[in-house]
Amino acid sequence: MNLRKALDRAKKEREQSNGISGETSSKHRDAANQGWQAPVYSESAKVPINVDVAIRNHCVALADSFTENNYYKVLRTQLRNIGKNKNWKTMMVTSASPKDGKTVTAINLAATFAREYNQTALLVDADLRMQMVCRYLGYGGCPGLLDYLEGQAEMKDIITWPGIEKLTIISGDRVVDDSSELIASPRMQSLMEELKHRYDDRLVIFDAPPILGVADALAFAPLVDCIVLVVGSGITDRNDLKEAIGLLPQEKIAGIVFNRHKGPNKLYERYGYRYGRKVA
Repeated sequence: MNLRKALDRAKKEREQSNGISGETSSKHRDAANQGWQAPVYSESAKVPINVDVAIRNHCVALADSFTENNYYKVLRTQLRNIGKNKNWKTMMVTSASPKDGKTVTAINLAATFAREYNQTALLVDADLRMQMVCRYLGYGGCPGLLDYLEGQAEMKDIITWPGIEKLTIISGDRVVDDSSELIASPRMQSLMEELKHRYDDRLVIFDAPPILGVADALAFAPLVDCIVLVVGSGITDRNDLKEAIGLLPQEKIAGIVFNRHKGPNKLYERYGYRYGRKVA
């Protein structure tokens, strides 16, 4: 119910805004007269989130009233501190193996960054073998990254607005079995440059494929500024984790998120998170 109220409020505020069109670039805002302003996404396709599905899939950071959001705020602060002087624009969220919780982490982390006063966030579903972002949020039928890489859509056609202030999403329905070549393609490199430099205030978060078993994440790693590795408590094998870390460019690993960590407070057991930099 809290998430539903938040979405309804965002919709009402958006309907009250008139006379503004397009996604306003931070490079062209009148900062001197008006200060920082959140962009208006009237040119992006609006996709309705299925609130019940989003809540069931633990996408708690879409509204600020869930207690579990404190973990994501801590994670956001830690990532900010680590990247303070590094000017990170793009972040890859991945895991050693499937089912570690990387997609939920990416969704909640993107929504948490979008809550900062002068920050916008774009969440990109880059797991072309199993796109799950739109499914976790309960919508479908949109063109995604795969459509762009195959030349069937342009960037303006794949960015959607879920009705959440300062958050946009790229996620489609289609999947492909052999996607590493597409990720390493010149068209993907061109898109990355566009996403990095088009908006000064935007952080782009990629929900990337798992590292082990396929080459997709390894092909993606050179394209991003930093990497967050999600580890499922009681799920991720320690040897798999060490192997995954060894395959990634070490200088880009921002840290490790321990998902579903069971802390002393039972209220938080389901959504518990810890953050670290090393694995013993």
